[in-house]
Amino acid sequence: MTQNKEPEKWREGIDPFTLPLQNIRIQEILGYPHAANQVFYLKGLRHGKAGYYYLKYAAHADANLQNEVEIIRTLHSPLAPRVVEYDAEHFQYELTEQIEGARLSVILQQADCENGIAFMREYGKTLAALHQSKGTFPDAPHRRFHTIPERDYFSDNHMENVFFWLTANQPQQIYPCFVHGNFHFANILWKSGHISGILDFELAGMGNREFDIAWSLILRPGQNFMKTKEELREFLLGYTSIQECNCNLVLYYMVLIYSRFLKLGDKPYESYVRKWMDAAIQYGDRQIV
Repeated sequence: MTQNKEPEKWREGIDPFTLPLQNIRIQEILGYPHAANQVFYLKGLRHGKAGYYYLKYAAHADANLQNEVEIIRTLHSPLAPRVVEYDAEHFQYELTEQIEGARLSVILQQADCENGIAFMREYGKTLAALHQSKGTFPDAPHRRFHTIPERDYFSDNHMENVFFWLTANQPQQIYPCFVHGNFHFANILWKSGHISGILDFELAGMGNREFDIAWSLILRPGQNFMKTKEELREFLLGYTSIQECNCNLVLYYMVLIYSRFLKLGDKPYESYVRKWMDAAIQYGDRQIV
């Protein structure tokens, strides 16, 4: 199996050698993937054979490794990680086998990658296929991004027009399905021209289909792709080649999410978000299709 490339140590954390792992003996820590939780990419011995693994340790208040383990075990997806071991008492850590591939976020952030649109159709198809997953799943965890902020938040940030639009256009129904909950580029692995794996199922469960699509389409601070209507359209063409979606609802949830993302980046990012929301309110789903 080929070794993945992961970032060097970028913050202090626990010593993974102190965890009471039963099924593997850690030989070497090879990288430290960027994540809210502490994640270690390592080489270890299991049943006398060396292999590559990811060790995730719950390190923030919203960590939900129990949900992730249970979802993966129910999902039976060939793109989901295989759980080797986990803390069954407190769900403080989880060990999974490596899936070969580079994170799509890393590929598309590279200076020589100028063709982000080439990845979008399969990205959309993969989410649509995931949304068709069958099984008995718990409800996806509720997040603050699902709700409209208080009016004072919009007033303080000089965007009351967004508040009025969001409240006047609240969806009257949702389309429930299995959702990933955090289906963005950093959680997608790519190899040999195709998606090879999907990571991070902590927020997965039964939820809102169009919100899950919208979350995938949001431009994050510092991101140099997914900035054009053409990229958004290509994603949605991929998605709708597998199953339908309501683009008006996708647009609504994108505005809702962007209203929360307004202050997450620098001034150019804030300016982009404001212009995007204003255009969405003015032009509707022509902003994305």
